[in-house]
Amino acid sequence: MIESRVAQPVPDYVPAHGLLTGRRVVVTAAAGAGIGAAAARRCLEEGAALVVLGDTHAGRLESSAAELGAEFGAERVRWAVCDVTVEDQIEALLDLAEDAGGVDVMINNAGLGGTVSILEMTDDQWSKVLDVTLTGTFRSVRAASRRMVRNDVKGVIINNASVIGWRAQEGQAHYAAAKAGVMALTRSVALDVAPYGIRVNAVSPSLAMHPFLAKVTSDELLEQLTSREAFGRAAEPWEIANVMVFLASGYSSYMTGEVVSVSSQQA
Repeated sequence: MIESRVAQPVPDYVPAHGLLTGRRVVVTAAAGAGIGAAAARRCLEEGAALVVLGDTHAGRLESSAAELGAEFGAERVRWAVCDVTVEDQIEALLDLAEDAGGVDVMINNAGLGGTVSILEMTDDQWSKVLDVTLTGTFRSVRAASRRMVRNDVKGVIINNASVIGWRAQEGQAHYAAAKAGVMALTRSVALDVAPYGIRVNAVSPSLAMHPFLAKVTSDELLEQLTSREAFGRAAEPWEIANVMVFLASGYSSYMTGEVVSVSSQQA
């Protein structure tokens, strides 16, 4: 039995190949340094004409947008505070893409976790995680799909799930249920919108390290989760974003209703 693994080095950052040239992309939970922020950056690097950032943290969001705008051009970056539990805010976020011709790619990254035993979990804790992580994804998928159909855009929707939707983890009943729901939602709505040429897929990361995760997770748990990874390290957020870009691009043109595991985690 292998008790520990030597961490493999992080690979070189993958250069852009123009996979999203001219596309208009909307990303939720895109502020800061997590997966959403990495996805927004990667989309701009891959040639997106516009990336619209949404997040609940106004200050961090404005800072992220300013940084990306300075690097890639202010005309290519827009932002709005967006809480995915509020439908009007989702619609306002999509309006920013609509003003530029419509949304081609919707990346639904917003989610909420937490660790609590089912023995202690309250209705409020359960409902809050489900409302953000599952119902928020539903609201965002519905809003983006309706606009794509209305504008005759053969767009792409990408949802962020988690390996916890497949595998048990102590204290994660609410989050696991929500992420399993995101997977099922992805598979079902893909069939609803396939006649319109719209594709819906999801990524399912195991462990991607970023400052927010480090802040809300104990060192002991992070060490335990990392020990399960075949490479002996967590993923970089951009490694998850790379798969999102693949799913948003023409390279995945025959994929819909799929949940792609982005993980080196052992079963």
